[in-house]
Amino acid sequence: MPKVLIIEDDDVIARGMASHLNAAGFDPLWVNKGESGLARLRYEKPDVCVLDLMLPGVDGWRVIETARAEGIGTPIVVVSARGTEHDRVHALEIGADDYLVKPFSMKELVARVRAAARRGVRVQDESRGDPIDVAELRIDPLNVQAYVNGKSAELTPTEFRLLYALALDRGRVVTRDEVLQKVWGRRQTHRDRTVDVFVRKLRDKIEALQPRHTFIQTRYGVGYKLEAIRKQS
Repeated sequence: MPKVLIIEDDDVIARGMASHLNAAGFDPLWVNKGESGLARLRYEKPDVCVLDLMLPGVDGWRVIETARAEGIGTPIVVVSARGTEHDRVHALEIGADDYLVKPFSMKELVARVRAAARRGVRVQDESRGDPIDVAELRIDPLNVQAYVNGKSAELTPTEFRLLYALALDRGRVVTRDEVLQKVWGRRQTHRDRTVDVFVRKLRDKIEALQPRHTFIQTRYGVGYKLEAIRKQS
């Protein structure tokens, strides 16, 4: 039975999640504090973690950041009453794999957990070869960072994974669905704007360093391509 760690301080919600997950064939384990959740993540290695953000003490944001910094690749499904685009994007950006806004259907929670369990433990960032140079843009997997004319673009790990995925297929249009599978390990759903949001963030950071080229080219309705095109003066 796949083990699911629930980190949730609301007893009623936690018991409801545990009951439905158990009925669906999972082995749920519940803790109500971020510190306890991190300890269980470290030593019990659950197949999936269901995480609330608004926890006493160590909150859910810190749980995600700490787990990923320590190389813990357990898929994390966030469940939170915080439903703004900023909250959802930030959680994905720092390492969450999925995000459900409260109130939600328990059937949907079970489906999301099942999908996360199928995807399995995510591969953490690691050095994967030599730097890739595209005009004045250097993509450095050793430092998990990109540089324009030698200046750091200060990319987050997720932004770097996206840029690196495009760089490995540079010159070819990569579909949004391909990017989602490579970077987030999931398929595209209706109105899923995750890729577009992160591409916009990448462009903003790289363009802020005033390069002579544009690098991420859009094929409307399809996806994106990494290719240096000189800016018109």
